[in-house]
Amino acid sequence: MKRYNRFVMVFLLICGAASLLSAGQGTDIPKALLPVLTTSAGQSPDVTTLNIIMEEAGIKFDYCDVPTPALLKTGTGLGGQESGEGFHAEVYTDMDKFPQGTPYKTVIFAIGASLKGMGASGLTVDSEVSRLKNVVDHCKQNNIFIIAIHAGGASKRGAPGSDNEKMIDAVAPFADFIIITADSNKDGRFTTISKDKSIPLTQVEYALDIVAVLQSVFE
Repeated sequence: MKRYNRFVMVFLLICGAASLLSAGQGTDIPKALLPVLTTSAGQSPDVTTLNIIMEEAGIKFDYCDVPTPALLKTGTGLGGQESGEGFHAEVYTDMDKFPQGTPYKTVIFAIGASLKGMGASGLTVDSEVSRLKNVVDHCKQNNIFIIAIHAGGASKRGAPGSDNEKMIDAVAPFADFIIITADSNKDGRFTTISKDKSIPLTQVEYALDIVAVLQSVFE
C-alpha cells in the first residue's frame, strides 16, 4: 500500500476533534453503496487527504487520479491498469466481496486545483474540466452515486472563474452528496449550491471529522 505523507496524517489527527455540523438542504446523511472509487477533481494533494480519511474510516476503495469513463467501466481492480507516467492507480477493494470487474456504485471526488498536479498528468485546466464532465456524465447515466468533498479550506478556493472554482463548478452541482469543511465554505458557496440543486450537504469543522460522515454513508 502506498504510504502517504506522515506529516499530513499527524496534522489530521491533531485537528480532528470537533463535532459534526449539518448545513444546507437535508440534514440526514444519505447512504451510498460499495464498491467505491476515489479520485481528484483538479489534481491537488487533497485527494491524498481523502484517501487517508478512507483508510481511517475502514472503507476499502480503489483510487485513480485521472479515470475516464472507459476505465470506470472496467469496474473494481481498474482493469488491472498499473501506475505509470501521468497516471496513478491503487486497488484496495475487497475482491472477495467485489470480484474484479464489479461495477462501481460510488465515486468520491476530492475537489481542489493544482497546476503542478495537472501538469504532471499531462492536463490543462480546460482538459481537466472536460475530463471531469465526461466522468460525471458517465456516473449520472449509470446510476453511480457521486460524493463531492472539499476539505482544502480557503487555500483551495478563489474568485469566480479561478482554477479552483472551475473544479467546483464541474462536480459539486452534479453531486448526490456534498461534504465540506467550514473553512471551505466561508462565503456560503456550497450552501448555495446545496439549496439551488437540492443536494444534501454536511459541513464539518476539520478534515478528519469526515471519517465519521463516510462511515455513516457506507454503514
